[in-house]
Amino acid sequence: MKKIADVPMPGPAVRFDYQTFDPSSGRLYIAHMNADQLVVFDTSKRQVVANLDGFKRVHGVTVAPEIHRLYASVTGNHQVTAVDTESLKTLGIAGPITYPDGLAYAPKQNKVFVSDEHGGVDAVIDARSNKLITNIPLGGGAGNTVYDSVSGHVLVSVHGMNLLAVIDPATNQIISRIPLAGIKNPHGIALDTRDRIAFIAGEENHSLAMVDLQTMKVLSTYQVGEDPDVLAYDPGLKRLYVSAESGTVTIFQNNRKSLTLLGSFEMPHAHTVSVDPKTHLVYFPLENVDGHPLLRIMQPVVTTQSKQ
Repeated sequence: MKKIADVPMPGPAVRFDYQTFDPSSGRLYIAHMNADQLVVFDTSKRQVVANLDGFKRVHGVTVAPEIHRLYASVTGNHQVTAVDTESLKTLGIAGPITYPDGLAYAPKQNKVFVSDEHGGVDAVIDARSNKLITNIPLGGGAGNTVYDSVSGHVLVSVHGMNLLAVIDPATNQIISRIPLAGIKNPHGIALDTRDRIAFIAGEENHSLAMVDLQTMKVLSTYQVGEDPDVLAYDPGLKRLYVSAESGTVTIFQNNRKSLTLLGSFEMPHAHTVSVDPKTHLVYFPLENVDGHPLLRIMQPVVTTQSKQ
């Protein structure tokens, strides 16, 4: 990885959490968790265009470009806030949710699915009314929640149970549970929708599972940095980035049925990562570099293998 730029971030030198990239606008939305702020970053101009206050202990953030909405888990208030991505004004608040974390938007049903990490459920919000409509019991703590655009299902990693729950957003029901052998406390998820693969990180045993979404079986497992948190996948380069709380970033090349380790490196507090699939640039919000927060932009080293 080659460092391209360090862009100063607003606010104090405190923890960031999830981020979401909107390809339609080129904006990166970053949860500055312990600053209670949402940072709006223009990747083409490489500058902060807004810094939104009032998002107490914001954890998860996801964008729904189809309806020009941004959803943020305002964990400190046990709520999810809907924001208009054009005006950046708050449109609604849904809750109560015990500990809202990861978020996913199901466009066909116009619903937002929310990991309630400590509540043991996936909460469901009607995006039209911005109201909480139901809770789906998981049998364990909720890790990350993602939307699979091919199957139209919502996938949730389940702490304690060491499985991946598959939800039908039309019925708000779990339709299958995939055991994750070799994974303890699954949390972060990234998808390769084209090759029908899910990558799921185990927090407790610094592990990574490669799951075939057609057979619903674990293909292989790998070791990553201690306490992995956020994953990002570049479908063009077929490259997976696994960021850990320990500051270790592990990089893999996806070979469809297996992964090749390309390497790893260390950065302080580099537990959250995002990638622009068009430019292949990788973004790491770092909470404290020489006393200030910054967004580190990095470029992957492209090999002949990764171009294929």
